[in-house]
Amino acid sequence: MSEKYRTDQESFWAGNFGDAYVERNNDPRRVARRTALFAKILSRTRGVSRILELGANIGQNLLAIRNLIPDAEFGAVEINEKAIDSLRSIPNTRIFPESILDFDVNGAGEYDLTLASGVLIHVDPKHLPDVYARLFECSSSYIALMEYYNPTPVEVVYRGHEKRLFKRDFAGEMLSRYPDLELVDYGFQYHGDYNFPADDGTWFLMRKNST
Repeated sequence: MSEKYRTDQESFWAGNFGDAYVERNNDPRRVARRTALFAKILSRTRGVSRILELGANIGQNLLAIRNLIPDAEFGAVEINEKAIDSLRSIPNTRIFPESILDFDVNGAGEYDLTLASGVLIHVDPKHLPDVYARLFECSSSYIALMEYYNPTPVEVVYRGHEKRLFKRDFAGEMLSRYPDLELVDYGFQYHGDYNFPADDGTWFLMRKNST
C-alpha cells in the first residue's frame, strides 16, 4: 500500500491496474448502454441539472447524462491520473483529482444528483460509511447507485486479485442509515439484453424526503 493512501484498494486503482482498466473500458458502445440506463433513471427525477459522480473514471456516465441533459454541470471525483486526463475533455466538469476518502464535501457544492457506479464494490468495506456520507451530504435531492448486489456481504476474487471486489446491499444500507431517504425505483441490467447488454448489475434511485 502506498503511503499516500489509507487502503490497498485506493493504491490498486490509482496505479497500473487502474491504468489498464481505463484502456480496457474505453469503448464508445459503453456510453450508448449507459445512455439507455440513465434515460430510465432520470425519467424518475425532476429538476436535475447538477450531477456529482464519485469514482467517475473516464466519464462515460457523465457523457451518457450529457446526451440527455446537454447543459448539465458535473462534478467528478477520480483517483487515477490516466482517467483524469479523459475527464478534462468533458465540458462543464469540475474535477476533484483525489481519492473518494480524501474528498472534502465542504466547498464541493451541492448537487441535484450524486451517484456511484461500479465503485462501492471496490471500496474497503470498513470505509463504506464514509462514502455513503459523501453521497448523502453532497446531494440536495437524489442519489443513484449502480453496483453488483448481494443480500449479504460477500467478497469475490476480481481478475485474480483478493480483497478487491465486495458485493452487498449498498442501497439497503444507505436506506437504513439515513431515515429521510426513500427508494424511488430500482432495476437490473442484463448481460443478454438484445440492444444494451450490461454487466448483470443492479441500479437504485433514492430521494431525500426533505426535498
